[in-house]
Amino acid sequence: MTPDLSLPLQDAAPKAVAKGDKHIWGIFLALCLISVIELYSASSREVAASSIGVFGPILRHLVLLGVGGAITLYISRIHYSRFTIFTIIFSVISAALMIYVMFFGDIINGARRSVHLPGLTVFPAEMVKISAVLLVALVMARKTVTKTKMMWAGAIIVFFSLLLIEQGLTNTLLLVAISGSMMIIGGVKWKDLLLFVLSFAALAVVGIAVLYIIDIKSAPADIPADGTEVVDRHQSRSRIATWIARLDRHDNDSVPKWELPATGVYRQEVLSYAAQAHGGIHGVGPGNSREASRLPLAFSDYIFAIVVEELGFIGGIGVLLLYLWLLGRASGIASRCNQKYPALLVTGMAVMIAFQALFHMGIVTGFFPVSGQPLPLISKGGTSIMVTCIAFGIMISVSRTATRRNNTRAEQEEESDALPEELNSENPMQL
Repeated sequence: MTPDLSLPLQDAAPKAVAKGDKHIWGIFLALCLISVIELYSASSREVAASSIGVFGPILRHLVLLGVGGAITLYISRIHYSRFTIFTIIFSVISAALMIYVMFFGDIINGARRSVHLPGLTVFPAEMVKISAVLLVALVMARKTVTKTKMMWAGAIIVFFSLLLIEQGLTNTLLLVAISGSMMIIGGVKWKDLLLFVLSFAALAVVGIAVLYIIDIKSAPADIPADGTEVVDRHQSRSRIATWIARLDRHDNDSVPKWELPATGVYRQEVLSYAAQAHGGIHGVGPGNSREASRLPLAFSDYIFAIVVEELGFIGGIGVLLLYLWLLGRASGIASRCNQKYPALLVTGMAVMIAFQALFHMGIVTGFFPVSGQPLPLISKGGTSIMVTCIAFGIMISVSRTATRRNNTRAEQEEESDALPEELNSENPMQL
């Protein structure tokens, strides 16, 4: 039976029971400040390659942060019970855009990734991540965790994974890691979780094998075998060759990566390591980056390298701690919520942001193979910034409107009345 995911609109949502969490607001503002400082340095390559002017990139970024901040503030003022309707609408739009991009999207680095709308470029992959979090929270917040719930949560993850797989393996793995964490938080038994992981792994192997067969049959003989990106999308129907080449490069220990020439397929990695080594412990100071003008995608997929170069090892650790602090703070809020749904919402959003940051840092520092992954709220990118701002708004909303044990009975009853019966489930994480 299909679960009822809808929520009837009410004339008035319950009032807030607390102020917005100051820690989450502080982390949001700190990341925005770091973003402005570091993106100004990291955009030097973009400025040199275009006629947008020295201040063009940073002014555009400031506008995006301003719009994103307004979105965060607006969403934070909405009672979290209203997010059930938002979940359905946003997820349908995300899936539709993603399907459109798969066939008609703009080609970037050998894959269809974006779609042009009037006045902006949208990357639906970023929207799909938060859609999956919202839907999994909605399914797992039901009163009891049953195999039917597991099947629905698994179906959601598989569906969005299939949409993401063509754009890159990292996005798919990130989605699975986020969703799996939410399932654990939601109270799934380890036996059921293991069964789900094994089933998903088997499905992934079959899917990759099919893509590989298609790739071999459709690709011409002159496709590069060294892992360089295919510019013409019609040359190859899948990204399998690129994934394999990147994994081979990452696992090749015959020559230390920092001794490789900063050319060809090694250019991004080697220049990233050079930037981090140049930063040392204390960094060279904001605006003094040496590698920003040479490192490709320094303003997006490799901005953490510029952060470490200018702010040093200490600054890099500080940025890492901001994301971990966000995760810890969200967990603390979740542990005090009376209801399960807001607890899953706030932890899911924090896990999404923290995991994406860890993936980005792992790629830049060489722990993971090369792949494109923005650093939340710091990297350049309109869709990524807006999605991250939505996530912050949801977390702050939960901190304002979800009741705790010390709230009055009237406030708790008002919260229960705002939720459909199926979502009126006690939070098992409550301390």
